[in-house]
Amino acid sequence: MGIPVNFDSVSLDGILSDWVAALREFSVEAVAVLGPDPFGGSDDRQVVAVHPPLVTEAASALAESRDFGARWRDSDAPLVAWQTIAKSDPQRTSRWRMLWLAHGYQTVVRVEFPLPAGRAFECFMFSPRELTGRTEAALLAWSALNIWPLVRRSIVAARSTLSPRERECLELAFEGKTARESAQQLHCSERTINYHLANAMSKLRVDNKMAAIQRACWLGAI
Repeated sequence: MGIPVNFDSVSLDGILSDWVAALREFSVEAVAVLGPDPFGGSDDRQVVAVHPPLVTEAASALAESRDFGARWRDSDAPLVAWQTIAKSDPQRTSRWRMLWLAHGYQTVVRVEFPLPAGRAFECFMFSPRELTGRTEAALLAWSALNIWPLVRRSIVAARSTLSPRERECLELAFEGKTARESAQQLHCSERTINYHLANAMSKLRVDNKMAAIQRACWLGAI
């Protein structure tokens, strides 16, 4: 499933650490960010970032489960949800719940940040106590909404292998621009645009521009 990108990014790990510290007034002690696997199937997710590292296995088990995720979105459920893990049916408790319970966590709040084609980034916040009600869950969701732009920028910087110019060409293609229109906007030749698009397609392991745009979206790069 790969190593969470914050393990190799001091800046991103610092952001997550500061975020967890700020959430301690709500007894939140861990956060995990899941994202679509750009090279996997429609339901495949991976752990993009997690803090602290001690809960990496538990976060991976959550990503591998079918709880929340694509099928969960198909049910028209809200973008923000919370569960008391400790109240799960012991006979039906999934592996990820067992692992989080083993670490002493009782409650999870999830906030979804939609991406094109039915994918999403998912932010999970874990607390070792039961929340007192919707107000606390709403405050946690608000904190995620506020910090998400910074977290996403840091994730993209650490996760994407695309060069700034390759991303720029993909963004223009995403807007429906032709190679000629992109060249006019970037003050270069069509050949240069096609060169950058070809490099982007190679890095994203696809053979057409539309698939490259889609995978770049799932990475959060555009």
